[in-house]
Amino acid sequence: MAEHAERTDHPAYPVGLRLGGRRVVVIGGGQVAQRRLPALIAAGADIVLVSPAATPSVEAMADAGEIRWERRRYADGDLAGAWYVLVASDDLAANDAASAEAERNRIWCVRSDDADAATAWTPATGRGENITVAVLTAGTHDRDPRHCAAVRDAIVEGLRDGTLAAPHHRTRAPGVALVGGGPGDPDLITVRGRRLLAGADVVIADRLGPRDLLDELPPHVEVIDAAKIPYGRYMAQEAINQALIDHAKAGKAVVRLKGGDPFVFGRGMEEAQALAAEGIACTVVPGISSSISVPGAAGIPVTHRGVAHEFTVVSGHVAPDDERSLVDWEAIARLRGTLVLLMAVDKIGAIARALIAHGKAPDTPVALVQEGTTAAQRRVDATLETVAERAAAEEVRPPAVIVIGEVVAVGADITPLPAE
Repeated sequence: MAEHAERTDHPAYPVGLRLGGRRVVVIGGGQVAQRRLPALIAAGADIVLVSPAATPSVEAMADAGEIRWERRRYADGDLAGAWYVLVASDDLAANDAASAEAERNRIWCVRSDDADAATAWTPATGRGENITVAVLTAGTHDRDPRHCAAVRDAIVEGLRDGTLAAPHHRTRAPGVALVGGGPGDPDLITVRGRRLLAGADVVIADRLGPRDLLDELPPHVEVIDAAKIPYGRYMAQEAINQALIDHAKAGKAVVRLKGGDPFVFGRGMEEAQALAAEGIACTVVPGISSSISVPGAAGIPVTHRGVAHEFTVVSGHVAPDDERSLVDWEAIARLRGTLVLLMAVDKIGAIARALIAHGKAPDTPVALVQEGTTAAQRRVDATLETVAERAAAEEVRPPAVIVIGEVVAVGADITPLPAE
């Protein structure tokens, strides 16, 4: 009893277990096991699950050969040869017996039902910047898993966005990252994209990228405006390519911050090809495309059961009768699913007329979503027949995503939350 009191009254000693190829026994196949098993699998452990039943997700792990499943209750001797055991069943007697066996054989044992009776605790863990963060409270009596999780999340978020890394650790190797910044809301950039942005020496940013993130950059970061404003100041694609090349060759870590996804009407491949021709390393970070996210932010699903089984994304920057157009508008008009138009505000009248001429119903619902996912977001509804007039009357301006199809009416009674 004295030994047990001494063990639990002291703070836990943090340590990282290297379980690759070593036997780990898990007692119980419920929700706790479902949460803990993926990390044990990732650690390369030789996992034996002892449980008469399991959740579908745990069963799938067994079917995939990631764990071995003994479909029965715990029996004395099941921990033979184990280095680590997780006791997580709903059978208190079995939990006590397994815990006692672990104690006799000096096997570190985690108990989901009784932390005081355990010889090991599972910390709140997270990963960022190739670092695993594990958070434990000081002792048995003040254990608060929610507080541990909150501290973990704060640390991991800081590592991911670069705010916790020392300046010399934030600098990454020279090269270029083509980062998709998402549809506009700065919270919708990917974790990887934000981390690369935080470590950049030079950022070449589009107008449609998440501009608010530029305010977070340190003073030494050079920001180059590559805005392609319609009918206004224009930085030629060739100049953008050359800027990427020049700064990368100067030994700088360069981020090309683009709106949406780099390869969805973002000319990202042109930039990647230009860099490849110069032998410059290039990382492509996918982004959330406005073609899906903006309709979603406005309460419009691009697909919906029984309404639309497909959606088509089309660039509307040239009119249907323009010889440069690569779009088969006649085929598009025959499709029964959703049509999403990007860069089409000033051509919507011509596009609507072409679709109607090729058989699309004039009363097909249309929604124009301007400045989607941002605080300035607004939605204008129309039909294919009235959309040009409505867009002009409401003074819809780029950037706007246009959705054509019956899905526009599906979420009419849903009020999306405003962007924060």
